[in-house]
Amino acid sequence: MQAVTDRLKNFLQFVAVKLIDNPAKAQLKVAELGPKKLRFKLILDREDVAMLIGRNGFTASAIRSVLKAAAEKEGVQVNLQIHSHEEEAEFIAREA
Repeated sequence: MQAVTDRLKNFLQFVAVKLIDNPAKAQLKVAELGPKKLRFKLILDREDVAMLIGRNGFTASAIRSVLKAAAEKEGVQVNLQIHSHEEEAEFIAREA
């Protein structure tokens, strides 16, 4: 499972770096939700979130489609969330 996780993570990092302005501030978190189930969280600057999601969400949808296709080939289910640092901080504060 670790090899599949690493390949999917590398793909997301490669794509995100090419599409955003501030890759140094980007974070990618991976959570294993169960056997063969992963959640990826891209945490970006607010401006980069808008850039990565794209007009009408088409860019994010395309990234999710490719990610899911690659994961399904390995029998893994994936979920991709894209947040700003502010949204992530709010989420963490609510859970605490």
